[in-house]
Amino acid sequence: MADVILRLHIARKAFGARHVLGEIDIELGAREIVAIVGPSGCGKTTLLRIAGGLERNFDGTLDWRGGQCPRIGTVFQEPRLLPWRTVRENLRLAQETPDPALADKLLDTLGLLPFADSHPGTLSLGMARRASIARAFAVAPELVLLDEPFVSLDAEMAAQSRDLVLAAWRATPTAMLLVTHDRAEAESMADRILELGGEPSRIVAEIGVAAPRRS
Repeated sequence: MADVILRLHIARKAFGARHVLGEIDIELGAREIVAIVGPSGCGKTTLLRIAGGLERNFDGTLDWRGGQCPRIGTVFQEPRLLPWRTVRENLRLAQETPDPALADKLLDTLGLLPFADSHPGTLSLGMARRASIARAFAVAPELVLLDEPFVSLDAEMAAQSRDLVLAAWRATPTAMLLVTHDRAEAESMADRILELGGEPSRIVAEIGVAAPRRS
């Protein structure tokens, strides 16, 4: 694979006596979107955290391009915005080097520019999720981690949110790892799908998506 941003080998990951993840190998391209699917409790979020360098207590290796942790943006299940800061301030605080032009470009892309000076408490849940997506991409990330960000949304809002993530990706293309239990969701966004299964969990299938939605 050309321009690989990370290579991950997990030999074993356990929480106490519970062996969660077995042998797993993943490579991720610099502008590739990979979805991790599997049943609840199979270790999807743990795998995501290991790939992002957030969980270091495992047997194996994590190699990033250039040997240093890439800039990472994260979209959680809940927006997790600072309530005492405006939407624009939430984005700029996330940036190591302030880039007002990028922040405003993302707010415009996601339809939030008219609400840039609003506080999160005045936003609907859908708008707050958009702000969370914008914040993740505002750091000019090399890697974006998405941990079931659409799980609590109805079908229409989830579809709109997926479209918005892809809009942000098109504005600033980057590698993305998406954790989801929804196969259709994975197929609508990803280049490849990694399916976890077994005990401990391993990659039981790797599925290439013929025509992921990019336009």
